[in-house]
Amino acid sequence: MKESTDLNKRLQGDLAALIAATPAEGRLLSEPKLAQKLNVSRATLREAMRSFEERGLIRRRQGMGTFVVGHKQIIESGLEVLESIDTLAHRIHLDVFLGDLQVTRLKADPSQAQALGIEPGAPLTQVVRVIKAEGRPVAYLVDLLPVDVLQPEEMKRGFTGSVLDLLLEKNTLNLYQSKTEIQAVAASTEIARALEIQRGDALLFFVAYLYTAAGQVVDYSFSYFLPGYFRFHVVRSVRKG
Repeated sequence: MKESTDLNKRLQGDLAALIAATPAEGRLLSEPKLAQKLNVSRATLREAMRSFEERGLIRRRQGMGTFVVGHKQIIESGLEVLESIDTLAHRIHLDVFLGDLQVTRLKADPSQAQALGIEPGAPLTQVVRVIKAEGRPVAYLVDLLPVDVLQPEEMKRGFTGSVLDLLLEKNTLNLYQSKTEIQAVAASTEIARALEIQRGDALLFFVAYLYTAAGQVVDYSFSYFLPGYFRFHVVRSVRKG
């Protein structure tokens, strides 16, 4: 056990030194060559590199290699108030951009209908997009809304990527609260490709239900965040007595 711990400490130190000595956006050696250079197995190396990736220090791009990340700002937020990525980024003077955008009309399947409290087959607007910061994708977002809440044609030029801000701007809904489920997930092939990471990499995953004051769910959304670029926290009071 001690030998394994010593190996891990040595490997973490060697990788940290290597990353620090590599210029921003510089590419590291391929995994086989790096494992050979550091005298460890590829499995051991891959596990060690994952911790650096989760901290946002390196990023792996499918079919291209592993790159050192340059200066980055972390988007940090409490979970007590629902705010868009645009709002959070603006607060720290970070420019974020809308990447790939797909807006489609579809019919609600049974699980979507149940989440939104509508009939199966009812028309929905689906908004799928990638958000970029500092030249790379950092979030993959999917929103599903009844068409009477948001129609595809309303996704006008100038849409920045925030469905929440768009609904607030419309000011036709009395938005009240959001219920969010949070977990860590492994990136699927589709999402890994969109975020330029490896399949199986860890992501923060939010499933959210946006309610009106009348209790109607008007937005059912799925959000995937790169851990190295986002930090979320909860402030809780202490119960006394």
